[in-house]
This record gives sequence, structure tokens and C-alpha cells, in this order.
Amino acid sequence: MNTNKEMIEQVVHSELFQDYERAYSTATGLPLAFRPLVTLDLPFQGKRRENSFCALMAKQGGSCGDCLQMQEKLHRDTAERSTTATCAHGLCEASVPVRLGSKIIGFLQTGQVLLEKPSAAQVGKVVKHAQSLGSKEKPETLRTAYLKTPVVSRDKFQSTLKLLASFGDLISLKSNQVAVTQSNTEPLIVTKAKKVIEDRLTEELSLTQVAQEIHVSTFYLCKLFRKSTGITFTEFVSRMRVEKAKSLLLNPHLRVSEVAYEVGFQSLTHFNRIFKKMIGESPTSFRSQIAGHRHAPTSLRNGLQIGTRLHVLAQAA
Repeated sequence: MNTNKEMIEQVVHSELFQDYERAYSTATGLPLAFRPLVTLDLPFQGKRRENSFCALMAKQGGSCGDCLQMQEKLHRDTAERSTTATCAHGLCEASVPVRLGSKIIGFLQTGQVLLEKPSAAQVGKVVKHAQSLGSKEKPETLRTAYLKTPVVSRDKFQSTLKLLASFGDLISLKSNQVAVTQSNTEPLIVTKAKKVIEDRLTEELSLTQVAQEIHVSTFYLCKLFRKSTGITFTEFVSRMRVEKAKSLLLNPHLRVSEVAYEVGFQSLTHFNRIFKKMIGESPTSFRSQIAGHRHAPTSLRNGLQIGTRLHVLAQAA
């Protein structure tokens, strides 16, 4: 994988994310975006449920400078947990970190809401500020669009973010799968190396052994593998083993130690350390969480079931 942006694009087009985004937007009336670490794009432009006022502001070149500055601050502050920020127009947005192991790879973002109903005077100030930023829209058009903004209580918004953070955990798992399976027009040598890894995953594997089997130098394979996949040979092997371990952990009759040796790890301690580094939790914790979802019928369990809970919140508010 060459960049986090490529990984995020694959995740966004996955069935898991598409199902959840539809459920989330339908239940809350809010937009949802999965954002890379570094981007100059506005988060919700062209998205389902984009705020009408923000869409008008985005039409004017340079009129969203304040918004981009807020996005930068929002992401900078989202290091350990969900963070909220309010723009110059009083619209609140929130960001939830998404990790691949212990590393943040992007952010789930939502918002463009008001946390309390604005007064007529406040709306007037917003319209004047928008015009000062270069908006050519008529004052009444700006006022009407702004008043369409959803008004969400602080408690409800915070509850929504907790559910979004849960989805962030699922996205982390999906990102790990993408890191393993992604192979955009990769060199034949890398494809052959991956096949050897797959066939001999349960054995002790070294870069030198694989290089000898496909008849290339160790140095060349190391360089080409890293360039093509974005990760080292050792990390790729570990990811493949962790992916297989996740499937085996669904079997409650297998001990964690049995799973570790079955996928090629030579010690339980090493398995636990690598699994937690890549998934963000121990194998035992992962198994406990999955057990609670075992009877869900389809991939919609990850999107629509959470979306149903969001709908309950929306109705209750």
C-alpha cells in the first residue's frame, strides 16, 4: 500500500462502509466522511446530506478558508479520542480517529450541525460574515440555507459520536484486510512471493527463503516488495497470519495458543504482541467482541444494526 489515501479509498468503496454510511445518514440526517491524514479537500462536499449552507459557501473560491483551518485544527486535536470543533458560522463538526494497529491512518468525520437554535440576530451575523468572505448569494438565500441546518442537542451529538467510534473500530479491521490484499498492478515477482507466503504461512518463513524459491536476490526482493506493498516483507507475513488468526478465533473450541501456532507464530507471547499491535486489542478481547455478533446474518450487521441504534437516538431526541 503506497499511501493511507489509497487505503482509505478502498475502504470507502467497500460494502461495509457503503452500508453504514447509508444507515448513518438516513438515521441522523448528517453527512459522514472517512478522511486521510493530510488533505486540502472539504470533508463533505458532494456527500449525502451535505449542509445546504456549506454547499453554497463551497461554490465561492476562497470563501471556505476558515473551514479548512478548522479542519486542520480538528484533525490535529484528534490524537487519542473523538474531538469536536465549531466554525466561524457556528456549525459544529466532529472527528473520530481510525487506527491501523496503534497508528492513526485517518478520521471518520461528521457534523455540520447547530448545537442550539440560532436567534434572528445570530443568523444575521452569519449572513454578513458569509458575504464578507466573498459569497455572491443573496442574503435571503443564505439565510434560508442556514436555517435548514439540523439542530442537535449536545448529549445526542456526543451519543452519536460514541457509536461512530465503534464503527471506527470496524473500519480499523477493514483497513488491515486492505493492507494485506491490495495489489495494484504489482510486479510478477511480488505476486509470486505472496503466493509462496500464502502456501507456507504456517512454516517459519524468511525473506531469504522466499527469494531463493522465486530465484531473485534477497536485496532485490526486499526493495521491490516494500515499494509495491508499502510495508516490509516481515510485516506482510505478520498481517497474513493475523488475518488467518482472526478467522480461527471464531472457533470457541480452539485455544488462543493453538490459533497462534496454527498460523505460524513460534510463541504465544509474540503472537499476542503482534496481534494487539495490528488490531489494537488482544486476541482474547477480539474473540469476546466477535462472539457477541456471531449470529448477525449479513455484513449489514456492521452498518445497519448500528444505524438502527442511531435511529432510536434520533427518535428519542
